[in-house]
Amino acid sequence: MAPRTTRPVGTTTRGTTNPNRLRRMDRWIAAVHGPALRRSATSPVAVDLGYGAAPWTAVELLTRLRTADPRTEVVGVEIEPARVAAARPYEREGLTFLHGGFEVPVPGEVALIRAANVLRQYDEGEVAAVWTRLCARLAPEGLLVEGTCDEIGRRHVWVALDRSGPRTVTFATRLGSLERPSDLAERLPKALIHRNVPGEPVHAFLRDFDRAWAAAAPYASLGARQRWIQAVRDLAADWPLTGGHRRWRQGEVTVRWEALAPR
Repeated sequence: MAPRTTRPVGTTTRGTTNPNRLRRMDRWIAAVHGPALRRSATSPVAVDLGYGAAPWTAVELLTRLRTADPRTEVVGVEIEPARVAAARPYEREGLTFLHGGFEVPVPGEVALIRAANVLRQYDEGEVAAVWTRLCARLAPEGLLVEGTCDEIGRRHVWVALDRSGPRTVTFATRLGSLERPSDLAERLPKALIHRNVPGEPVHAFLRDFDRAWAAAAPYASLGARQRWIQAVRDLAADWPLTGGHRRWRQGEVTVRWEALAPR
């Protein structure tokens, strides 16, 4: 059973949300984590942790994950009771809302925890403990996706973790809005945003990505997507990327965590 506390663990977020804000993150989760959802012996449970002042992201997560596995259930968890009360009218089959925080007040293990734009207000030193706490709630093939995006979902960066810890970092963007890949630095999750300085791996990664983007400038005549794909191909010569061409076409690039982990 989920651990019970007299008060939810964590602090209230700003609650800013917009419809379709997390579509890039959802799309990646459905594609990459879909096979694990389908292997679940029971209906997989996904938690939208800290969904904010409106329930849109939880509603959308249910719709998108059900394209991967129609059995999926989503639980929206919020630390602010008024937000839970406001979300309750949106409950339906497979979608519920609960008052809670990092303790994740859901029975049993869960297949997914998505914590988007939740940890930005915390100190960097608090992140590892939160990750450990959340990962302890995961099923054996479960996934924690923790990261940040802008207000309308054009730019995202997130870390994917399993029960053993962080596995990958994904950068995702609406390519038509991108001037250079390092523009994504402003959306680095809390574990990395203060590490974007010379001498740190994430800074070197973004520097190399900008160089590859500049070298791929001739492909711009074919469109931003073709330029991005070529830049990522060049980047793959020096960095451990995952996901392949199909994900790159979506304006994504995923790199193994150990290559970007803070020093």
